[in-house]
Amino acid sequence: MPTRCGEDEFVASGYALVVRFTLRDTSAARQFDALVGRTIEGIRAEAGTVVYAVHTPVDEPLVRVFYELYADRAAFQAHEEQAHTRHFLTAREALVSNVEVTFLDELEGLSKRPGTEQS
Repeated sequence: MPTRCGEDEFVASGYALVVRFTLRDTSAARQFDALVGRTIEGIRAEAGTVVYAVHTPVDEPLVRVFYELYADRAAFQAHEEQAHTRHFLTAREALVSNVEVTFLDELEGLSKRPGTEQS
């Protein structure tokens, strides 16, 4: 359900981030993808993680972009405290040359995500 305060004012609901990883080389990219593959099973079991999508930009084979949407900031914090996440954060360091993180507040009333479809 959209959360509205006034006629055109929408309130932040979910908590999201976009992370851009630049990998050292093709070998590091393969290792990074394998690391993500081992980590994702734990992430899929997290109740507060709504979306965890991994992308590679067209024509940038050494870049991975994660879009992560959590129910709220507490769900993000719970994700960060998981053993599989802590392992990923440590292990990735040998594989990346750069990491850029952008934190986002979702404007739920202006978004479409699972559970918000209208019939």
